[in-house]
Amino acid sequence: MPHAVSQLRAERLARSAKPFLARGGSRRAHCPGCRLVPSHCICALRPLCGTRAGVCLLMHDIEPLKPSNTGWLIADVVADTFAFGWARTEADPALLALLADPRWQPYVVFPGEFVDPARVVHTLAPQAAAGEGGAPAAGRRPLFVLLDATWPEARKMFRKSPYLERLPVLSLHGDAASRYRLRRSTRGDHFCTSEVAAQCLALAGDARAGALLQAWLDLFSERYLQAREQRPADADSAAHRQLRALRS
Repeated sequence: MPHAVSQLRAERLARSAKPFLARGGSRRAHCPGCRLVPSHCICALRPLCGTRAGVCLLMHDIEPLKPSNTGWLIADVVADTFAFGWARTEADPALLALLADPRWQPYVVFPGEFVDPARVVHTLAPQAAAGEGGAPAAGRRPLFVLLDATWPEARKMFRKSPYLERLPVLSLHGDAASRYRLRRSTRGDHFCTSEVAAQCLALAGDARAGALLQAWLDLFSERYLQAREQRPADADSAAHRQLRALRS
């Protein structure tokens, strides 16, 4: 069954006036399940996992169409993943309903240095009573709202989404460098969307799911690069062994 990001991709393609051509992307046929060429398909290895936390992806216009988008990988692994397209002038009613659902405690994941300190939290506090300033409510499942976009786009989305203003902002701190290999960055502390989600899951107590997501990202990145460079898939690589160990 298609997951939330694949469904959003299909909806976005249906609105397109012309085919989407990824910069530097392959023109070969691709698997609709994992977006890799059939010779490098990883669908049979997908590690779907139940979690206490959920993930809500707010995706900039063409993010669902990019073959290297890593929000897709979150939906592969985390069963409770929701995905919505972002627009400056309006919000999807289903998104607003999700953010207001009493079963969930949403957190916008964003660097605290750009936010009013009164909104910023660094840990989850499910035992706290609901209060002013967006304090988490007792008993609710964490819902991590991730802005899936380039950094300039994400800053614009954060500023121009008034429905996010009432939510606490989770600011992550980590010493590890990004392991993402499918885009260039001058800074090692700029993480891709999947890496951010993996950190959030670990913070919420879903450590195994976070590790599975990181391993899934590593395997996807490896296969993506092997296909792009026309190298055969290696079924016994370190990335494969790590994923197998976590699944077992």
